[in-house]
Amino acid sequence: MLDVRRLVLLRDLADHGTVTAVAELHRVTPSAVSQQLRLLEEETGSHLLERTGRAVHLTAAGRRLARDTEDVLTALERARARLHTGAEQPAGEFHLACFPSALSPLAAPLGRALELAHPELRPHITEAEPDAAVRLLLGRGVDLALTYRYTNLAAPAYTGVETHPVCTDPLVAVLRTDHPAAGAPGRPIDLGELRESEWIAAPAQSACGQALLHACRARGFTPRVRHTCSDFSAMLSLAAAAGQVALVPALAATRLPDSLTSRAVADQGLAREVEAAIRPGTSREPAVAASLRALRRLMGAEEADSAPGTGARP
Repeated sequence: MLDVRRLVLLRDLADHGTVTAVAELHRVTPSAVSQQLRLLEEETGSHLLERTGRAVHLTAAGRRLARDTEDVLTALERARARLHTGAEQPAGEFHLACFPSALSPLAAPLGRALELAHPELRPHITEAEPDAAVRLLLGRGVDLALTYRYTNLAAPAYTGVETHPVCTDPLVAVLRTDHPAAGAPGRPIDLGELRESEWIAAPAQSACGQALLHACRARGFTPRVRHTCSDFSAMLSLAAAAGQVALVPALAATRLPDSLTSRAVADQGLAREVEAAIRPGTSREPAVAASLRALRRLMGAEEADSAPGTGARP
């Protein structure tokens, strides 16, 4: 009988490429990962890894077993879900990963709603950007991950997870009330109106930074970035103090100081799609099902179609 935990390590090595990355994911030492992989080779009686100096690569047999591992894990998740089918109340620990700007508007009310509806359930929230949240999810560190994708970027869907839509989070322009373009708050603003402004932007390599660059270039200009930071609250503080403009998700602009205003952007497709990611086969587990229902209620779409989307591992 093959050890499932060792199979997970092999699968993660196929995904992340290095023993060090797998060790960080599982919060163990690289030597512990290497030892477990050697034991897996002994269990299978197969040559799964090729070692060249400090580099480790999967053999053809190792790659096949890593792909088959996902089927094994999905079957185990479904078996566990069937065991819990019909349970009266979700109970026990429930771990949720959430990106920073949704902690207050989404994760906190979700946790509270679950506690009120299911007193035996203990939600635990971990702050994590989408890539890290999905790694935690696939590594069994969390049970559900709130993620996002910017609609004006060609970002592929996450693979190996099942996704459920939560909401569309439009991007809004935030500027000081004394900015020349701050008038007519009910009218969407064309980003071209801000071409002469200085900007506060997320780092250029980040999804948010790339979304701003693509949106502005689509309107025929490159933003003149004065300040760079990855924290939306810091962006708003800088905008209030120094007068530069920022393009931020609406979820991050719910509590603005009096000196700032937000304007909808004329490009209606400029947004983040927020999704709840779960492992395939877990949607019927009581705690996961309760969380998905609670998210739909929070978004005012309890009766909406919740058909999942699934990303298949390459």
